[in-house]
Amino acid sequence: MTPIIVAQNLGKTYRSGKLEVNALHGVNFAIEPGEFVAIVGPSGSGKSTLFYVLGGLTNATSGSVTIAGTDFAKLSDAERTKMRRARIGFIFQRFNLLPTLSALGNIEIAHDIANLGAETKKPLDHELLAHLSEKLGIAGRLDHRPNELSGGEQQRVAIARALVTRPSIVLADEPTGNLDTKNSDAVLEMLRDASRELNQTVLMITHNPEAAQIADRILTMRDGQLVREEKGAGRALHTTY
Repeated sequence: MTPIIVAQNLGKTYRSGKLEVNALHGVNFAIEPGEFVAIVGPSGSGKSTLFYVLGGLTNATSGSVTIAGTDFAKLSDAERTKMRRARIGFIFQRFNLLPTLSALGNIEIAHDIANLGAETKKPLDHELLAHLSEKLGIAGRLDHRPNELSGGEQQRVAIARALVTRPSIVLADEPTGNLDTKNSDAVLEMLRDASRELNQTVLMITHNPEAAQIADRILTMRDGQLVREEKGAGRALHTTY
């Protein structure tokens, strides 16, 4: 099977005056289609920088990121934006919901953005939207704005927004970081189901090694490098974090 994500000798250096910080250096890995991979590590390990580089939100300083056979570095800004719209769904720790739109509006806008510049416009998959809303427990909350929702509800809306366009890849940055145990379990199980039921490749950044156990594979980062790879449990968790 051809990997859907490949990082080769990936490096990212931030410069401020004469000061250089190597956030990533010599990172190599490959992720198969439909695989659920967790990347863990302490603050400052480089995992969030990796998230932004893999999503094409910032450029690598060296090495390459290949998404579905296409090298991000060889794309123009416009082409990179088009690939993100077509292939990648993002789940951010701080939700990033638009405050003026309802939960449903926030989910629908992801579909509208995915269609921007597309040669063939895809209709909104109402059946999938209903499935996601029911499974995430937000079906009765879709007409509420973000300030009327709890943190857990906002994160579940953000997940529905990321999944509704059926992206090939889902990138989740600390998706349970602001949630209690019950909501954390719901979010983790939905990500696992996205991998198994929708065949979406899920890459989750987390500082929590117990939450990472739901993944198929766990990559551990430290000081900008991958230092360990191990098999995850690949099953639901019901643990107090």
